[in-house]
Amino acid sequence: MAETEIISNSDNNDQFFEGVEKLIEIWFTPAKHADLRKITRQQWESVLKIVRCEIISFTQSEQVDAYVLSESSMFVSRRRWILKTCGTTTPLRCVRAVLALARDTAGHAHVHNVFYSRREFARPHAQLQPHDNFDSEVELLDSFFGDGRAYIMGPEKDCWYLYTLLPLEGTVAALEKEHREASSGCEAAEPDQTIEILMSDLDPDVMSIFTRAHSENAAQATKESGIDKIIPGMVIDDYLFDPCGYSMNGVAKDGCYMTIHITPERSCSYVSFESNVPVASYDEVLSRVLAAFRPGRFVLTVFATPDAAGSAAPRQLKSFSSLCGYEQKEAQYCRFSGYELHYALYAKFPS
Repeated sequence: MAETEIISNSDNNDQFFEGVEKLIEIWFTPAKHADLRKITRQQWESVLKIVRCEIISFTQSEQVDAYVLSESSMFVSRRRWILKTCGTTTPLRCVRAVLALARDTAGHAHVHNVFYSRREFARPHAQLQPHDNFDSEVELLDSFFGDGRAYIMGPEKDCWYLYTLLPLEGTVAALEKEHREASSGCEAAEPDQTIEILMSDLDPDVMSIFTRAHSENAAQATKESGIDKIIPGMVIDDYLFDPCGYSMNGVAKDGCYMTIHITPERSCSYVSFESNVPVASYDEVLSRVLAAFRPGRFVLTVFATPDAAGSAAPRQLKSFSSLCGYEQKEAQYCRFSGYELHYALYAKFPS
């Protein structure tokens, strides 16, 4: 998180930063020779000015380019673009520019699917348009992509918002067939699964690790917190902000990624974890994340396509009534657009 985004209240000496991120993910239809990684860093920097953030660091594998930003992260692969930003950033304002770059520079003319999601903001009225309310976000997304489908899951203060495209079966099937024939030799659609853990009410002792007063640098914070052991084999690109705050991206040789962002202030502590690691069960990943951060509450979401390694994970999670000392307060499960989705809200058992 950027130090300049911290809001101070002089009446009670409280510092606030909106750790909750807005996450936009766009998949483009496979096309011969098309590749989003043809878009240059300078072009991405221009896009991110619209969002009100900037690139801090960069790492890559053969399949994915990963950027640590002043407010969270961006991932770019052949046909998928992910932007995750916190604070008062405006990621949806850059979608038009991204679609133009995808078409003119990368060679991607058609969008296959879109996912936009976020948890409820701690201070929604501090957000800039269109992010000050979900209806405005949906209206803008529909202006880019046509009629989408909007979901609101969970109780009011812990709700999670999602926008995705409607499965227009006839039109999509015809379009996909046309592009397969026109772009023979390009890669087929790949399996996909993503887990996101959005944590609040974090342990103050853990959060102190992610301050300059405690840790000399990001590497120390990464090791002391156990982040380096959550998913072994990741090449980690981490950053410790001044005076506090932490971001990291991890990329693996197989193209998988993970990303963690931490707002450690006691009054607004927040941590997000996300990964597309292809595991059959998320038990170990979940237990490592919860052991590292010890949240009081967290929202869990899992997406998986039927051909993914973790295709059964949403159904497995649906049946869980307790998890590592946490009680499931809310759970919802649905199927759409080739994915299964599980949402759940957990809170620590009363001591």
